[in-house]
Amino acid sequence: MLKKIVLTLTGPDRVGIVDSVTEILVKVDGNVETSRMARLGGEFTMLMLISIGEDQFGNLEQGLTNLREQGFQVSTKQTESSYELKYAGWQPYQIEVHGADQEGIVHQVAHYLTQHGISIESMDTGIVPAPMSGTLFFSMNTVVLVPPHLSQKDWQANLDEVADQLNVEIKVSAYKGK
Repeated sequence: MLKKIVLTLTGPDRVGIVDSVTEILVKVDGNVETSRMARLGGEFTMLMLISIGEDQFGNLEQGLTNLREQGFQVSTKQTESSYELKYAGWQPYQIEVHGADQEGIVHQVAHYLTQHGISIESMDTGIVPAPMSGTLFFSMNTVVLVPPHLSQKDWQANLDEVADQLNVEIKVSAYKGK
């Protein structure tokens, strides 16, 4: 029986990390369903949802031992099977935030969403220098799930107040997938 596992890895960036991890997965007949990978500072981080036969858990852990010995922090956790049922009927939206970088943007937006019972599915943030001034420009792209009882008009109008307080632009649109 196939099980879904969340695999995380963090460690010093070097060439070949993705190759090493996926080689282990191929050897245990594992499949990468979803993943996010990035170099953050000098560290490489990987987050994967994999499916693997229940009888291969031990072999997966044995394969990951070599990476741990190389100084990588690796963890695995079986996911909840009831996830899809828990969020049935919830509506996906994409939220984009852009503006001058300042402390607290991520917290203020996340706090607002939490107060309204809105679940963050994914969030990508970054800062880059503005082309002309060099001022640090913040961007955030978030996918959320909104409970069926909340109308977009109500929660989005109040999110506009958060944008005004932070002096950033927040754009909400229906999520169309990748």
